[in-house]
Formats: sequence, structure tokens, C-alpha cells
Amino acid sequence: MQLSIVEISKPADSNVIVGQAHFIKTVEDVYEALVQAVPGIKFGLAFCEASGPCLIRRTGTDPALEHSAVEAAAAIGAGHVFVVILGNAFPVNVLNQIKSVSEVCTVFCATANPVRVIVAEDEGGRGVVGVIDGSSPKGVESADDQAERRAMLRRFGYKQ
Repeated sequence: MQLSIVEISKPADSNVIVGQAHFIKTVEDVYEALVQAVPGIKFGLAFCEASGPCLIRRTGTDPALEHSAVEAAAAIGAGHVFVVILGNAFPVNVLNQIKSVSEVCTVFCATANPVRVIVAEDEGGRGVVGVIDGSSPKGVESADDQAERRAMLRRFGYKQ
């Protein structure tokens, strides 16, 4: 078995969700969950089929984001993995809807940070071991940092 790290490239100001599901129906059901969660959402979705023709299934509402999702899924290359690239929405807007899709088994990450996916490979295929999401902590927040965190949540409209 070999381990490798796959860097996920995505457009600036976008977010990525990487997860695993178990059935080709995932593509249509995650699409429906996303468009119902956020009116006018822009996203791309790619799903690595794990049997039969083993194609990367794809859909979305924005061709460039769909292309990015396909590139990320191809780079990961693990069966039943899906990648969503969000353009005008945050993961917090759609994560519960994605997790409630019956085919979804797990979500590895949902972030705007740089993401590296740890992939294990053997003669039978590839699988996701985990992800490295962003950077390691550099300290503990101060009172000023707390005030900025609270202000940011209010600027984004998540708190009153």
C-alpha cells in the first residue's frame, strides 16, 4: 500500500466539500439538496463511480465550478468519493442537507482553506484516509481575537 497527498485546487473565494457516498444516485440527490438549500446557488459536483464503467459523474449550476469539481475528484481518484465546489454559498448553508442525503456515508471536510487529501492506494484501488484542512493552530485567541470572531459572524449574517 502507498500513501499520497493530493492537493485540491479550487477557484479563489470558493469552498469545497469532500465526502463519500455509496451509489450513483448520489449525483442527482446531492444536486437536488443543494439547489433546494440555497436559491440561485452556484456549484459543481463530481462523484467517482466505483463499479461498472467507473466514470466520474458530474453536474452543477456553474460550468467552471463543475470543471473544478471534476478535476479534484479525478486527482483523488477514490471510489465513491464526491467533491462539491461552492461558489456563492458557505458549507454551513448546505452541510446538513448533504449529510441527510441517504447515499452519503461521511463528509471528510467542508472548508475554504487549502485542503490536502490523504489517499491510500493498493492494487485494488484508492481510498481516502483523511484530510489536512488548513494550517495548525498558532496560539490561543485573545480578547481582541474573540471580539473579531464575533464581529465577523455578524458581518456574515450568522449572528445578530
